Amino acid sequence: MTVIGWIQIILFCAIVAALVKPLGWYMTRVFNGERTFLSPVLRPVERGIYWVGGVDERREQHWLTYTAAMLLFHVGGFAIIYGLMRLQAVLPFNPAGQSAVAEDLSFNTAISFITNTNWQNYGGESTLSYLVQMVGLTHQNFLSAATGIALAMALIRGFTRSSMRTVGNFWVDVTRCTLYVLLPICVVYALFLVWQGMPQTLGAYVDATTLEGGKQTIALGPVASQVAIKMLGTNGGGFFNANAAHPFENPTALSNLVQMVSIFALGAAMTNVFGRMVGNERQGWAIFAVMGILFVAGVTVTYWAEANGTSALHALGLTGGNMEGKEVRFGIVASSLFAVVTTAASCGAVNAMHDSFTALGGMIPLINMQLGEVIIGGVGAGFYGMLLFVVLAIFVAGLMVGRTPEYVGKKIEAREVKMAMLAILVLPLMYLGWTAVSVVLPSAVASMANSGPHGFTEVLYAFTSATGNNGSAFAGLTGNTLFYNLTLASAMFVGRFFMIVPAMAIAGSLVEKKSIPASAGTFPTTGGLFVGLVVGVILIIGGLTFFPALALGPIVEHLAMNANTLF
Repeated sequence: MTVIGWIQIILFCAIVAALVKPLGWYMTRVFNGERTFLSPVLRPVERGIYWVGGVDERREQHWLTYTAAMLLFHVGGFAIIYGLMRLQAVLPFNPAGQSAVAEDLSFNTAISFITNTNWQNYGGESTLSYLVQMVGLTHQNFLSAATGIALAMALIRGFTRSSMRTVGNFWVDVTRCTLYVLLPICVVYALFLVWQGMPQTLGAYVDATTLEGGKQTIALGPVASQVAIKMLGTNGGGFFNANAAHPFENPTALSNLVQMVSIFALGAAMTNVFGRMVGNERQGWAIFAVMGILFVAGVTVTYWAEANGTSALHALGLTGGNMEGKEVRFGIVASSLFAVVTTAASCGAVNAMHDSFTALGGMIPLINMQLGEVIIGGVGAGFYGMLLFVVLAIFVAGLMVGRTPEYVGKKIEAREVKMAMLAILVLPLMYLGWTAVSVVLPSAVASMANSGPHGFTEVLYAFTSATGNNGSAFAGLTGNTLFYNLTLASAMFVGRFFMIVPAMAIAGSLVEKKSIPASAGTFPTTGGLFVGLVVGVILIIGGLTFFPALALGPIVEHLAMNANTLF
């Protein structure tokens, strides 16, 4: 650990914090339907989309209608991606002549991208055509990200509205998010990435002659446009198999920093949107503080573990820390920071191989996902996940003081607590359940590259990543089999939609309640006590699910790798 390393981490945190207010202000205006500096250009386009789609932007929806619209929207997205992959061989913009993708892999990938997971059981440059990358995956990167933000806005309206039955209009929210937020930023972002050296072309792959005289095919394509939204929308699916470790997806130290900032930018800004809409920005800063504490703790442990290496590395004379699986141009600190950022958000992009991290360094990304990815989390999805924990924390506070729990003027009653617990508990059901099946089923065990604790962690990480809609992997697991394609798809589907529906039920319940003014007995939710309580609830509830699993994985592996030091 070095001073320069900590300066990089502090600089990253400062940039993210500085973006919270301006982005929060802008997004609040967008979702309130207020005029922005882009309105003269985009408002006619927005009205045209409503006219073509037959949408009345003034007509709002009950939470059930809002949720049904969202689910039907994703059915359409699934059909588009699946169809494009199965018909890939006969479609245009396929300079490498990629063949049709197998049924089970197409199914897994379609589920993966509509759920904002972007788990990839394939190598992008060796499997997919330009058309599938653009029309199938990139387009869904925009829409799945917009959906997450739209659902967060619906839940926020549940807290801000009083004695109503509607939580907004799904079609309007998705349209505004895509037009006014995601597209404008990505246009500028993609141009920046091209400037940094990232390809953006429809030209064919290039054949080159190596210094040894051999032939090498260099994959190209419309990379910058996909990387921009993969990072901003916390999607994470790589154009290339090596993802953000590939020089064409992450060419420079500057592009690496900007990509990390973009992963956090919109998710962090959602806290300010919440504060503005409830009429008290301090409420948003309190939630941001909860996220910040958990994030900094994770970065500290990961950086320490990777910078110190292990006794096994020291025995080989490698005392400069663990550089295995890391790009030299990024080094230990940027790789450690990226790993925590991408798993604190539900991005899943990687600039280093998590499978090669030390045991404790790899444990933190796993913990981030098993906490429900509420530390910033996916755009929108992380925020409504955090609000579920806030509901539980307020309920605990109410039990302690003997009063009906209240949060920003709304009573938190049995229905909200039950729905919050249902949404949170469905996650360990998936990743622990499927892991248990996978480590005893011979065909599933055959896909593990490693035995013992590390092999177990590979499987646990895969199902945790899928259930948390993250998409990163430990890389030692062969996932492109019928068993893993289907089980990981089920984990992704349940992890996304079985969390969304209870969250929307909470929104529908809250929006019908009257707002009550704060009283002398109201638990304050803008100070350090509240922040500490929410952090404690997250760690306690998360710990009840992930510590039993972790005890058999990274912790055991850490003890084994450092046996000479510890015993």
